[in-house]
Amino acid sequence: MLDLLKLRKRHGFQAIADIRHAIVMDTHRGFPVIDEAINNNDLQKAIDICPTKAITGNQASIDLGKCIFCAECERASNGAIRFSSDHKLGTSKKDHLVVTSGMDYTEYSTSAIDAQKEIHKLFGRSLKLRQVSAGGCNGCELELSACGNVNFDMGRFGIDFVASPRHADGIVITGPITKNMAPALQDVYKSISDPKIVIAVGACAISGGVFADSEELNREFLDTVKVDLFIPGCPPHPLTMINAILDFIGKKK
Repeated sequence: MLDLLKLRKRHGFQAIADIRHAIVMDTHRGFPVIDEAINNNDLQKAIDICPTKAITGNQASIDLGKCIFCAECERASNGAIRFSSDHKLGTSKKDHLVVTSGMDYTEYSTSAIDAQKEIHKLFGRSLKLRQVSAGGCNGCELELSACGNVNFDMGRFGIDFVASPRHADGIVITGPITKNMAPALQDVYKSISDPKIVIAVGACAISGGVFADSEELNREFLDTVKVDLFIPGCPPHPLTMINAILDFIGKKK
């Protein structure tokens, strides 16, 4: 026992101390920047090559809810579209996911999430979530699992994943919602007592992603249930997810 205590002291505090100001690697693909002077030819090439139809010619915009951050548009547009490493992309407003030419990261991030006093009062100290993989590839699921590891340690903020929806305050959806998983998702949602929150993580959950046109999807759940927080990515970085949830529940420190 004494040896274990000595080992723990030698290891020190291993989690990221200031997760609010932590940075990711420069190679991370985060907030997209669209050159205001992008020409029609480069824009059209980017539109044509986008696998999820996330890019439109209407004011040259990218829908982060559809984007899988493959960077094909960056190459096709000769750099007129590029991805920065800025990772705080979560938003409580779906229309806010559309990034237009000339929009900068500060403009996006400062108005992305509305921290409501009622949400903070209910979930600011403790938030238990039930995660449902509704046909996902396991990419978002792996990153969600990483949120609780020793490096990110989401549990120190009172945010945890639970095994039963009966113990949960909300639901985290990953995957495009297949026909087979649609009833299970509905059952989990009904099993969580009110008030409850719904979080959509990843392009598949938000828009269907690369599977959006598949006949094997059933996304009627999202037609009747309000999503409170959108966290884009394919998959999102753990820092993206943790910061989005902290902002949503109004946790300042």
